[in-house]
Amino acid sequence: MRLDKVLEQQQIGSRKAVRRLFQRGLVCVNGQTVRNEGLNVEPAFHQIEVAGKELIFAGHTYFMMNKPQGAVTAVSDSEHMTVIDLIEDGERTPKLYPVGRLDRDTEGLLLITDNGQLGYELMHPSKKVTKRYEVVVNEALHSQDCRRFSEGITFIGGTRCQPAKLTILSSSPKESRAYLDITEGKFHQVKKMFLSVGKKVIFLKRISMGPLQLTPELLPGEYRRLNRDELELLLPYFETKNRNE
Repeated sequence: MRLDKVLEQQQIGSRKAVRRLFQRGLVCVNGQTVRNEGLNVEPAFHQIEVAGKELIFAGHTYFMMNKPQGAVTAVSDSEHMTVIDLIEDGERTPKLYPVGRLDRDTEGLLLITDNGQLGYELMHPSKKVTKRYEVVVNEALHSQDCRRFSEGITFIGGTRCQPAKLTILSSSPKESRAYLDITEGKFHQVKKMFLSVGKKVIFLKRISMGPLQLTPELLPGEYRRLNRDELELLLPYFETKNRNE
């Protein structure tokens, strides 16, 4: 949330009056004078003072969900249950949306928020944020599969994936388990990558996205608010926009 917008919403003054506060050095964030009106702030870890008086304001909402199979990663759907439907009415806000998407039959870590800027920083391909998946396939995995993934899989039609890291956990002719780390999110990408090496995905679960790790106690369909430690892990993604302004 832009700092100048926060001040305006808190009725500190008109846009012109708020600008003068910055010019006079009367706005502080975490004890430091700030003159960048567009600074992205979040009350979870930013203390804002205006002329020596602390400003208290409501911030964004951040939920970690263990998405269950069967739910679609969407705000609304006329045929299927959505991940937003799983949020209790009292905690649901109009602007909540899932960051990125998981296929309907895929489960695992999903961030749900009303902070559009954070969603952009985490999911835009240029940001190269790593997502880790736990994958089960129906055939044996071999070292040459790891090599092909590291070189970048090319789909039929010429679409090429960025290099990915495949870590084999177990391998047998009927079932293999692995971790897959990717930095992009093409449509059905993980399933297509394994199909390109002759394997079918029979189970897929996202277990991390950037610094966020899915906590084991969160069962499929359950969600909780991010704790302060997790929000602090996301701080660099808030500050990316600030550095570019």
